[in-house]
Amino acid sequence: MASRYPRTDPAGVKTRSIADRTHKVDVGDFGKPSAVDSSFLEGLPRQLKAEDWRAFCRSTAEAFKAGRPVIAMLGAHVIKVGCSPYLIDWIERGFLTAVAFNGATAIHDLEIAMWGETSEDVAAGLKDGTFGMVEETPRLIADAARRAQAEDLGLGEALGEYICGSDAPNRKASILAACFSSQVPLSVHVALGTDTIHQHPVVDGAALGAASMTDFRIFSAAVSRLSKGSVVLNLGSAVILPEVFLKALTLSRNLGHSCEGLVTADFSMIQQYRATVNVVDRPTLAGDGKGYSFIGHHELMLPLLHRSVEECLR
Repeated sequence: MASRYPRTDPAGVKTRSIADRTHKVDVGDFGKPSAVDSSFLEGLPRQLKAEDWRAFCRSTAEAFKAGRPVIAMLGAHVIKVGCSPYLIDWIERGFLTAVAFNGATAIHDLEIAMWGETSEDVAAGLKDGTFGMVEETPRLIADAARRAQAEDLGLGEALGEYICGSDAPNRKASILAACFSSQVPLSVHVALGTDTIHQHPVVDGAALGAASMTDFRIFSAAVSRLSKGSVVLNLGSAVILPEVFLKALTLSRNLGHSCEGLVTADFSMIQQYRATVNVVDRPTLAGDGKGYSFIGHHELMLPLLHRSVEECLR
């Protein structure tokens, strides 16, 4: 039994020569495997994200060379997977002009500086109620928050000062310490109830909030200095730091700072809504800015970023 339904007869189609067709892919755009001492960036395919990667790395290197403001915002996972040294290198060389942490990032950085270890088995600790219930970390941060409130410091500055003034055996691996030593403002933006230290009676929410509010204003001052060609990196913060950045940018523009023509990039392991709209899209609309989004594991992407920008600098 033949089909009961009508079908198209292609016998009358019109064709054209492939020579007359416009193409999006050319063999000249293919990647070029290269030797270790040759250009990695030039060997990338000239397609899609590889083109974005090359353009962003060059923009970052240009900002470094020109001494333009460059801000890095870090989620906690960046510390936990061992990427601090790449950022510390840029801090110590004067390339990063401001750094922002959320509360968890500060916890992990502090623990690495003081004890060389951080992060725990959440599931196991949650089962028996021991998750986050260490003695030392909340006490150190609580003391830093009280000192910050009393001395009119930000929380990041107070923590960096403490690490640098102590006998912390791993302070060279601490971004808090590197920023304090290099006089780079590092702000800590705390959301109360999100961090393990908030479970402890020793932590004073008022002091913590006051220190973090000071840090928001320090961060806003850094944002106000952004200009055409300045770079803003969001490294692994899904919600808090993209929201903080948007508010700091609004405050800066409201006070008369244009902050236009920005180059921004979000580095996330999965596509994140807030990071995309608050870092990549909205802030770059003014002044012909440009936003980029790169998806991948931080322990691969950040060493690759450092290596690629270094190539551009050379």
